[in-house]
Amino acid sequence: MDNNKLTGKNVLITAGAQGIGESITKHFIDCGAHVAIHYFSSADTANQLVEYATSKGQKAIAISGDLTKEDDANALVEKTVEAFGGLDILINNAGSLVARKMLSEMEAEFWHKVMDINLTSMMFVTRAASPYLAKNDNSSIVNLASLAGRKGGHPGSLVYSTSKGAILTFTRALASELGPQGTRVNAVAPGLILGTSFHNTHTTKESAAETTAGIPIQRAGNADDVARAVLYLASEYDGFITGATLDINGGVYNM
Repeated sequence: MDNNKLTGKNVLITAGAQGIGESITKHFIDCGAHVAIHYFSSADTANQLVEYATSKGQKAIAISGDLTKEDDANALVEKTVEAFGGLDILINNAGSLVARKMLSEMEAEFWHKVMDINLTSMMFVTRAASPYLAKNDNSSIVNLASLAGRKGGHPGSLVYSTSKGAILTFTRALASELGPQGTRVNAVAPGLILGTSFHNTHTTKESAAETTAGIPIQRAGNADDVARAVLYLASEYDGFITGATLDINGGVYNM
C-alpha cells in the first residue's frame, strides 16, 4: 500500500482512543497524517496518542464530546478544521452495543439511545464535515459497520445490528450524494474482533470460542486487521472505490 498518499493529510477519527479506533489512529500517525482524535471517556489514551503524533513532528489534537448531541458533533469538526486548516479524511468509528436486550424487553428509550449512538451521531459528524471535505478535489469517508449489520448479530443485539445494517445503506446513499463533490464514502464490516473493550464487555469467553471455531481461517480478528482495511479505503480518496463495504470476518460471511 502506498502509505505516502496519507502523509500530511488531515484526519478526524471518532472514538479514536479505544479499541479499533485506537489502532486506526496509530496507523494514521505511522503513515504521517495529522490526526484529530475524538474521545468520550478515554482521555488518557487520547492524550498519549497526541504525544506520539507530536513526537513524530505531526499535528494532533484530542477533542472530547458526546456525538449524540448536534452541538458537540459540530464543535468537533470546527475544532479540527481550526487546528489543521482543513479536513481530508473522516473515520466514523464511534458506536456501542450498550447492552443486550431482546425484542420482548425493548424499551423505546433504549432503542433510541443505541440508534443515536451508532447512527444519528454518524449523520451529525458527517453533515458537519462534508463541506470541508468538499473543499478538496478528493476526500474520503470510512464508516464502521459490523458483521452484525449483515447477519443480524447474536441474540440481544437487535438494535445494534439494525443500526449497523443502516450504516451499510447510509454509506451507499452518501456515496451517491457526495460523489459529485469528490468525496468517496466506504464502510468496513468487522466480524469477531477480540482484545477490545466491546467484546470484553459484551461477549463471554465461551461465546467467543464458539464463534471462533466457526471462522474458516480459525482465528478471531484483532484491531489491526480492521485498521489496515480502514487505511486502505481512506487512502483511496482519489480512487474508484465508493459505496463499497469491505467485510473483515475471516470468511464467516461473504457474498
